Amino acid sequence: MKQLLTFAAAGIMLAAGSHLSLRAQAPTPAPVPELQALGGLTFRNIGPTNQAGRVSVITGVPGDPFTFYVSGANGGVWKTTNGATTWTPVFDDQAFLSIGDIALAPSNPDVIYVGTGEGNPRNNASFGNGVYRSNDGGTTWTHIGLEDSDRIARIRIDNANPDIAYACAMGHEWGPNEQRGVFKTTDGGKNWQRVLFKDTQTGCSDIDINPTNSNEIYAGMYTYLRKAWHLRSA
Repeated sequence: MKQLLTFAAAGIMLAAGSHLSLRAQAPTPAPVPELQALGGLTFRNIGPTNQAGRVSVITGVPGDPFTFYVSGANGGVWKTTNGATTWTPVFDDQAFLSIGDIALAPSNPDVIYVGTGEGNPRNNASFGNGVYRSNDGGTTWTHIGLEDSDRIARIRIDNANPDIAYACAMGHEWGPNEQRGVFKTTDGGKNWQRVLFKDTQTGCSDIDINPTNSNEIYAGMYTYLRKAWHLRSA
C-alpha cells in the first residue's frame, strides 16, 4: 500500500512537471499596438475650469484636432480653436446654461445645434428650455423650440442636410409631460414633429444615425420619474 501511494504521488508530480513545461513553451502574445500607444500618454488638465462641477459634452470638428466644444452641467458652451491653449465662452448670453448635447452638422461644422438641460436625470441636475442653433460656429444663437422638453439628452443631424435633425427629449424630471420622445425637424428647427413617443413618463435617452444611411435611426427610450423623497427614478 505504501509503494502504491509513493507511485501515485510520483505520477502526479510528473504530470504537473509536464504541464508546466508545456506552458513555458507557449508563445508570448504579441503586444497590442493601441495599448502600447496609450501607455506612453499622460493626462493633464486643459480646462475650461469654470464649467460648473462636471463636463457634460465634448464635441470636435472632424479633420481639425485643434477645434472643439465643451459644455458643463451648468457652465454653458466653451470653444477652443488652438487645441485648448485658450477657451472662449460662446453660450453665456442665453437664458439657460445647463447643456445636454452639442451637435455639429457633418456637412458644415459651423452649423451647431445645442440641446439645453443636462441629459443625466440626477435629483440635482438642472433643466433647460429646448434647442438652440448657430450658423456661424457659435458666434450667434437662435432659440428654435422644444421649450417644454426640460432636458435634451442627444441631438443628431442628417449627414448631408444640416436642416434635418433629431432631438432626444427627456421631459420633466419631476412629473409627466407631453414633450418627450424623439422630435424631428426638416427646416432647421422652425418646426418640430414628434416621431417617436411611448407615454408621458418615457423620454428618449439616446439616438444615433447610420453614417452611411441617414434614414436608419436608432433611439433608446427611458421611463423615469423622480420623486422629491426618493433618490432614484421610479
